[in-house]
Amino acid sequence: MGGSDAISLTREPDYWIGRFVAMACPCEVLIDSTTEALARAVVDCVSECAWRIERKFSRYRQDNVVHRINTSNGQPTLVDDETARLLDFSATLTALSEGRFDITSGILRKAWTFDGGTHVPAQADIDALLDRVGWHKVQWNRPALQLQPGMQIDFGGIGKEYAVDAAARLADGAVPGLGCVVNFGGDVAVVNERRDRQPWKIGIESADRTGTVTQIVPLTRGALATSGDSRRFVLHAGRRYSHILDARTGWPVEDAPRTITVAADTCTQAGTLTTLAMLNGARAESFLEDSGAKYWLQ
Repeated sequence: MGGSDAISLTREPDYWIGRFVAMACPCEVLIDSTTEALARAVVDCVSECAWRIERKFSRYRQDNVVHRINTSNGQPTLVDDETARLLDFSATLTALSEGRFDITSGILRKAWTFDGGTHVPAQADIDALLDRVGWHKVQWNRPALQLQPGMQIDFGGIGKEYAVDAAARLADGAVPGLGCVVNFGGDVAVVNERRDRQPWKIGIESADRTGTVTQIVPLTRGALATSGDSRRFVLHAGRRYSHILDARTGWPVEDAPRTITVAADTCTQAGTLTTLAMLNGARAESFLEDSGAKYWLQ
């Protein structure tokens, strides 16, 4: 995946916009520059960062560290520092969520398919998979990770926000002080203010994904992350089941907002808050109120 032929670069009235696809979502970079060569250099830097992280951490590949871990059959796997940091962060998020978030819960996709269809799995099918879910069953002694046979990890719940922050740092390093926006599927980081000192205007899309913008958020720097069930859900017997699963039960979180958007200094911080809020279900808003974060619910 990747390559210059997969990138489009177009000129808007007062900025350049580069587009590409990574991590199964549309990605874009807005660059506050009059120079095409500079804009192209930034887009190339950001896109290669996204594709590198996808290659390294996608569960769909058979040539990366996640595949080695998931096929280790109970044997320890040594990991590099970047992977170790993601494992440490995942463990922290599991603790903060009291087990609701768990990177070993990706195996529950064998029971659930959130494609807008109507199928809800049987409790027995979920219970069979829950035997292979639980960070407390994992031995993590950095840099060695040992899963029980049949267990897997999946960084999908944190990978996109991590990639946004990594790409934003690279963009800032490539052209220090340059104003730009990194947007991977609605998770956004703003790098530096614009030349005219005006904020970037970031739109929050409606929960129905109709293209309607429900809120404009002005940002000179910082990040937004959004979590929700707009695209991934099951409709069964008049009930909507979100793709956001409680790893302790194997069932979708109940009574959570359709979407939650949070502003924070980094996309990872914003994503952490949206994830924890979603996993609180009906208590999402009170959780966000207690956190002191700026947020938007739909």
